[in-house]
Amino acid sequence: MSTGNRQQARGNSKTIKLFGLVLYAMLFALCATASAQQAQKVPRIGFLVASNAAASTARIPAFRDGLRELGYVEGKNIILDIRYADGKLDRLPALAAELVATNVDVIVTAGPADTRAARKATRSIPIVMTFDNDPVGNAFAASLAHPGGNITGLSTQAPRTERKTTGAFERSNTETFPRRGLW
Repeated sequence: MSTGNRQQARGNSKTIKLFGLVLYAMLFALCATASAQQAQKVPRIGFLVASNAAASTARIPAFRDGLRELGYVEGKNIILDIRYADGKLDRLPALAAELVATNVDVIVTAGPADTRAARKATRSIPIVMTFDNDPVGNAFAASLAHPGGNITGLSTQAPRTERKTTGAFERSNTETFPRRGLW
């Protein structure tokens, strides 16, 4: 039993030394930053929409509400930067490039055309697509199980399965890409 107590005492000694070292480092860091405090970086979300603001009257407020439920208040601890193409798909590449130039932390896309433009604009900024019926077929993901790259999001897969008796089609459930940390 004395051997076990000796090892436990050594473990406690190491823990106390580690705690003291961490405490010292924290106090040193606080003293160093007390005179020159830096502003905390506010995450910036870019939202790329092929349609116009009127067509997105439900989507954008719902997105803002979801952020608010998670504790993010626009203008306070998060910035939402929305770009509308107003139905002109040829404008999407330039709008995606603008979002990349503003150094957004993530780009949210509202459809396949938006996702394609965002993917061409960046391979490093995470892209979250809110809808795509075939991300593998559109070459946004290698597979649903392992999408790879910088694109993640939702996919509504609807493969057709014939019933032998009626010939009607069934629909499968919605697939979701694995979630990744954004900040």
